[in-house]
Amino acid sequence: MLFDIVTIFPHFFDSSLKDGVVRRAIEADILKVRTVNLRDFTTDRHRTTDDRPFGGGDGMVMKPEPIYKALDVLKKEPPEARVILLSPRGKLFDQALAGELAQLQRLILICGRYEGVDERIREHCVDIELSVGDYVLSGGEIAALVVIDAVSRLIPGVLGCESSAENDSFSDGLLEFSQYTRPRVFNDWEVPEVLLSGNHAKIAKWRRKQSLGLTYEQRPELLNSARLDEKDIKYLRSLGWEES
Repeated sequence: MLFDIVTIFPHFFDSSLKDGVVRRAIEADILKVRTVNLRDFTTDRHRTTDDRPFGGGDGMVMKPEPIYKALDVLKKEPPEARVILLSPRGKLFDQALAGELAQLQRLILICGRYEGVDERIREHCVDIELSVGDYVLSGGEIAALVVIDAVSRLIPGVLGCESSAENDSFSDGLLEFSQYTRPRVFNDWEVPEVLLSGNHAKIAKWRRKQSLGLTYEQRPELLNSARLDEKDIKYLRSLGWEES
């Protein structure tokens, strides 16, 4: 998988990509991440990438010409790329969408800034407009890192244990079950006995109930689209859940 990041702050990514899962995947040649300095595609001596909005208003808007020129160059290179604009008004990024993107060979991520990107870029040059949450960031760079990390985890070979991604929160529409490690007792707080039993069927049942209970308690709206069987529904109803 190749990620191209179009940004006015290419050095923002230097330290973030030198640690953890993404770094190991880059070193193993499973992933490749390139930063593209948008200022390299400007034509004035000030290397201007933004201007005042037509119609007035606060802030600045990212100009269309540098972004268009950058995309024109990048899209001429193989493999074929999907162009993503990171924007607070985009489609909400979730685990299911991360899985879809992980099937592709290449993504071009445009990091928006200021009051946003000239609308003509979104209309004519972008395949997907994505938001990583219902809040506003100073720029798309942090959002780009979120997308790269979430998508990378789902690419075969990136994680040391392939089942890790399958058991992550949201993989089946539920939050992940609670996790414990050594010591068995800490500050008089004990690990649940079932996890020490060695009975894998009981552990799996306990973990499923944990996922259901935590989701009901913290993110009940997820249950409306989660994959639930009759046993799940019965257990949730015992907790007070009502199907909507």
